[in-house]
Amino acid sequence: MVKFVTFEKQERSIRAGWLLDEDYVVDMHEATGGLLPSNLIKFLENSEAYLEKIAFLSFTKDQKGVYPLSELWLKAPLPVPRSFRDFYAFEQHVKTARENRGLEMIPEWYEIPVFYFSNHLAIKGPGEEIIKPKDCNWLDYELEMACIIGKEGRNISAEKADEHIFGYCILNDWSARDLQRKEMKVGLGPAKGKDFATSIGPWIVTKDELEPLKRGKGFDLSMKAKVNGRLLSEGNMKDINYSFAEMIERASAGVTLYPGEIIGSGTVGTGCILELGHQVHRWLCEGDQVELEIDILGVLQNKIIAEER
Repeated sequence: MVKFVTFEKQERSIRAGWLLDEDYVVDMHEATGGLLPSNLIKFLENSEAYLEKIAFLSFTKDQKGVYPLSELWLKAPLPVPRSFRDFYAFEQHVKTARENRGLEMIPEWYEIPVFYFSNHLAIKGPGEEIIKPKDCNWLDYELEMACIIGKEGRNISAEKADEHIFGYCILNDWSARDLQRKEMKVGLGPAKGKDFATSIGPWIVTKDELEPLKRGKGFDLSMKAKVNGRLLSEGNMKDINYSFAEMIERASAGVTLYPGEIIGSGTVGTGCILELGHQVHRWLCEGDQVELEIDILGVLQNKIIAEER
């Protein structure tokens, strides 16, 4: 298993690498004398060959290009992904959220995995502050998992889709519910309800690590969300109704997927305030700390701040 990260060093340069013994980070470009690229997008474009090279490399904490994690600032592992598609793949979330709005389940949901495009230029990383949109009073988090495309392909079958997955990470699909509700009445969206921020991180775990945990269409991974230290959401990724392979098949139908694109799972059951209801928790406010945790994938924490007037 390799945990890939993007980080900022003291001289403000943004580089990429992987964790070494959890407390150190290997700058993959510096530590290999330029053998590997300095950012993950370039790495993903030739990931199979680069991963083979890494398998034969060995590093210690005292080598050039290896830094204590405490001296670095972890960024989003893919600060500027090539695209971001978010699916809607957990039945419990879809059904409960619709029931809370007085709506019945959509029969078509069981026929095809559906997704929307969000803003791939508004990606945030671990510890980064999330600016609450000034016109939003119903700010929400969404507890999700994401897969990272690592191999180009078009019209990819579900049976072949795993070959195109590089790894996985935590994803928080922040939502301005009041903006989202209004614009979707027009029959188009979500747009402004989603495009202000999406958090990913703290790292990307290569797909090999999750293979032993495959259950049904997902993985046996506990998923939790806390607000200001209080546990609100708790689910398991194995309960997903559409696999990432099925999502990739749908996303790549008539379209080429490229390394560095992100595909989100959609929200796990109980994974947002919209679904839980106001009797459980109010909408998010300035100063709130939101923490998402998924087994193996780590912890992704962000603080809400107000937009400057």
